[in-house]
Amino acid sequence: MRIVATSPLHPEAEDLLRQTHDYVAAPDPRPETLRDWIGAADGIIVRSKLPPDIFDAAPRLKACVRHGVGLDFIPVEAATAKGIPVANLLEANRQGVVEYVVGAALSLARDFTGLDRRLRRDGWQARDGYHGVELAGRTLGVVGCGRIGRGVADAMRAAFGMRVIGYDTAPPRPGDMIEQVSLRAVFEQADVITLHLPSTAETRDLIGADLLSRMRPGALLVNAARGDLVDEAALVAGLAQGRPAAAAIDVFRTEPPEADHPFLTAPNLLLTPHIAGGTQESLLRMSLQSAEAMLKILQGQRPDSLVNPSIWDQHLTRLGAAT
Repeated sequence: MRIVATSPLHPEAEDLLRQTHDYVAAPDPRPETLRDWIGAADGIIVRSKLPPDIFDAAPRLKACVRHGVGLDFIPVEAATAKGIPVANLLEANRQGVVEYVVGAALSLARDFTGLDRRLRRDGWQARDGYHGVELAGRTLGVVGCGRIGRGVADAMRAAFGMRVIGYDTAPPRPGDMIEQVSLRAVFEQADVITLHLPSTAETRDLIGADLLSRMRPGALLVNAARGDLVDEAALVAGLAQGRPAAAAIDVFRTEPPEADHPFLTAPNLLLTPHIAGGTQESLLRMSLQSAEAMLKILQGQRPDSLVNPSIWDQHLTRLGAAT
């Protein structure tokens, strides 16, 4: 069978796929390119956002695997309507994102990037007026208490003795060490807020002007989840008013952002190009695990994380007819 990746995988994963199938990577992730390349594909591994009508151009497609966790790159309902199993990877990049959030919070609290710029520009006097803060004993607010959110909570509690409060749409787990509060209470009480919700109709623009205005003086915000959780205009305005005092943003509503995006000139903003989970180790794990999930689905074996289980029996019937 033919397996297409929207962009190249780690060489070890590509070698694994080529042992039993015809594997290729699309030359670029443009929608028109992906529509052309998916026409003869039996499986697609997704590293870039798919156009909403992609599956209309994929009569042979039998498997769709996300190279990562978030499903906003895949029109899942359209895949389900076509009887195409969709799988994602729940753990592959967890540690990378956890470490990014911890590092970003430290960088904001101590203003490492600002100090670096001022030292290069002004010399040793960059230290004059410096007022870094410590995280020890402060309050961490976790918005989205899934695997990554709990990982950040565990790391920050262990390293700095932080009190941890959290908000989630799911009920708290037994024995969870995160104190569950309202979303408003997170923004009113936390010194560092980290976002870990998926992108859904309910969460888009969830973090707007009202919540940002409730942040404590000196409070910090980290978003390594999804760009559309935050009202970008409200964040730019909030930064100018010191609510939040500083923020780290790894994800944008539109990626890559336009050259005149207001984040690029906003004060007290640490920006990175959607790399929170992109360590050498996690990229290898994601490539290998996405390849293994693809092979499982094409062999009629249920993957570890199946997003649309209701069509699995339909898939097995269709797979049997194809072979």
